[in-house]
Amino acid sequence: MPAIRTPGAPSVSEPYGDRATAVSRGVTILSAALASLLLLFLVLPLAGIVGGWGLSGLRALVGDAELRASVALTLLTATIATLLGAAGGIPLAYLLSRGRFRGRAMVSALLDMPLVVPHPVAGIALLLMLGHDTPLGKAMFAAGLEITGSRTGIVCAMMFVSAPLLISAAREAFDRVDPRLEAVARTLGDSPWRAARRVTLPLAARGLVSAGVVMWARAMSEFGAIVILTYNPKVASVLSYERFTAFGLKSALPVAAVLVLLALVPIAVLRTVNSPDSLPERRG
Repeated sequence: MPAIRTPGAPSVSEPYGDRATAVSRGVTILSAALASLLLLFLVLPLAGIVGGWGLSGLRALVGDAELRASVALTLLTATIATLLGAAGGIPLAYLLSRGRFRGRAMVSALLDMPLVVPHPVAGIALLLMLGHDTPLGKAMFAAGLEITGSRTGIVCAMMFVSAPLLISAAREAFDRVDPRLEAVARTLGDSPWRAARRVTLPLAARGLVSAGVVMWARAMSEFGAIVILTYNPKVASVLSYERFTAFGLKSALPVAAVLVLLALVPIAVLRTVNSPDSLPERRG
């Protein structure tokens, strides 16, 4: 039986429907406003540096020998750190993805530690382990390998703070590959290593490249650990800080603009390599 509505009296159901619609619309508007504000907050500062000082940075890169040397040093050490991190991190990521051993969760947690400690603290920790007055530092110095105040120290600092990102991303790439494919290869006579090399590595290749790019980008941007362990020679981030403290904001802006422009390179590579349609579906 239809509800009897007295003239002038509100409907029983209509106010609730109208109120729910109004609340939903209000939540949508508020969410869009907050998302827009966050987007502007994240984009505008960097856009301001590139738009206002990008050309000055490129001109400085041509005419400033110290800036060119620091950028070249940053590129070189970040690449070495990434290669070394991949050499050890990819096998470790495979072990964490495929292995079932006691303490696996603890190993994963320990690997995440460099991501959550302040980076100057990471530099202090490395200094306590690799400094001139430590047993390991003395042994390495006696062997002709100096850590503090050297390119080797820069590589160590970069690798310490960025290798966990590579391991995490590589592990996710391995997780995307169905382990049953390896099992099939092994039933056909492949050893575990050969099955991983012929089946898993090719299928996870895009994810592994993406992991390497992420590590390289993070290593490029590192400052806190490097400035503690190796102030000289200067990478680009340390040079930017030095010019800011010594000469003011205006002197640091061209270096900062160069760093922002360099950051666009790994972002473009990631968007190309890690496109949504190029990766296999994640297994459940």
